[in-house]
Amino acid sequence: MPSNAHSLIGLNPDACTSCMICVRECPVWCIDLASHTHEVTEEGARRPKVVHVLDEFTIDFGACMYCGICVDVCPFDALAWSNETDQSAHSASGLVHGIDQLVKWFPASGS
Repeated sequence: MPSNAHSLIGLNPDACTSCMICVRECPVWCIDLASHTHEVTEEGARRPKVVHVLDEFTIDFGACMYCGICVDVCPFDALAWSNETDQSAHSASGLVHGIDQLVKWFPASGS
């Protein structure tokens, strides 16, 4: 397998800001993201800062074209190509993976 081959996509939830760029740019809409807002008060700040907290992130690999647009457009490098290549399931619903599995596929080096 070539070293630059597209395979599965991994997620680093700590780097994800729920900006929704990956969701909007996906040509087949196979990414689903849910988040909520949380106020963070920083010392010396005039008012609290509102940040998005990631609740759910799923990729439907049955619909995914493996084009890599989501990986390319993520400004925070929260998505990356995995070294994992085996993706099979007994049903279409088995190809939809959430945060728990996507974290396992995120490469340690982030590349």
